[in-house]
Amino acid sequence: MSLVVVGSIALDTLTTPAGKAEETLGGSAVYFSMGASVMSKVRVVGVVGPDFPVQEKRFLTDRGVDLEGVTTGQGPTFRWEGVYGQDLGDARTLRTELGVFASFSPRLPDSYRDCPHLFLANIDPSLQLEVLEQIHSPEWIAVDTMNLWIETERDRVLEVLRRVNLVFLNETEARQLAGRNSLFEAGRFVLDQGPDWVIIKRGGAGVLALGGPHPFQLPAVPLEQVTDPTGAGDSFASGMLGYLASTGRGLDFASVKRGLAYGNVVASFAVGGFGVERMRELDRPAVDERMDFYLSTNQLGSAEL
Repeated sequence: MSLVVVGSIALDTLTTPAGKAEETLGGSAVYFSMGASVMSKVRVVGVVGPDFPVQEKRFLTDRGVDLEGVTTGQGPTFRWEGVYGQDLGDARTLRTELGVFASFSPRLPDSYRDCPHLFLANIDPSLQLEVLEQIHSPEWIAVDTMNLWIETERDRVLEVLRRVNLVFLNETEARQLAGRNSLFEAGRFVLDQGPDWVIIKRGGAGVLALGGPHPFQLPAVPLEQVTDPTGAGDSFASGMLGYLASTGRGLDFASVKRGLAYGNVVASFAVGGFGVERMRELDRPAVDERMDFYLSTNQLGSAEL
């Protein structure tokens, strides 16, 4: 089954306590497509400049990622530079150069419009609404957002939520959107807007899902070292949604629970190297091997997943 992602394609410069990487492949659509393509056919809608490296386009297509929906604009590719402190919390942005992304107007190719699954990465909610007008009766739609849009375009964010099935938020975003400190109350507020599921990402504390017969939580995959948390949220979504798209079973409770585990596993690869370094050679056997480790470490069996 296929899955469309609409998001950013970027060249990132990253500094963490472990070192620095310059002009490395990044952006929400990139992290997502690299993870989800392990389990499902991925089609990307985004924009780059003429300066975007040809070898990186070739790399993505060699991974089976469909780039028909990626256009080349007049100007430089979106660039972002950030630095992380010792605790690897939220990055401090040093530089943002939107380039062609500033005038991005997503257009789905005709071949994408009947795709059964859609992920709207954390772009402007006005653009997300544009995409929703172009897709034809998908089985499910998932969306991500960020604190900037919640602060500046809250009404548009809520409008998007009324038209999707599954929402990704981190703890801060959930509390900000709902105006409530309790994650459970914040999650119920989001569900009241219309989605079937809200997935609250909790970083090293794991993930919380609301929308089923009861709340469900999973811990993060235990790692000896985190090198770079950039793209962790998009990689989590890629593992979860890539798995869900591959099953064709919809968003039933059992599928969502197992999808959460796949999300945690794929995210654990993403944070193990600079940028997409660890994602470049990711394949299904590596994901399944780590999934077995993750389930055994947490003593999770068929009763839970």
